[in-house]
Amino acid sequence: MIKRFFNDETGLELSEYAVAAALIALACVAAFTLLGENIGAKINSLANTIAQ
Repeated sequence: MIKRFFNDETGLELSEYAVAAALIALACVAAFTLLGENIGAKINSLANTIAQ
């Protein structure tokens, strides 16, 4: 039973998928945060240009 447990790699595959999904989610959050700040700065710049 212990030999089968150590030879079974299905749990390892599942944990790899979980880590990959977490890294993708973290990258998406970082990208959207950065993109949001850049869009906000551009809108403020345009508003200031129009107001002058």
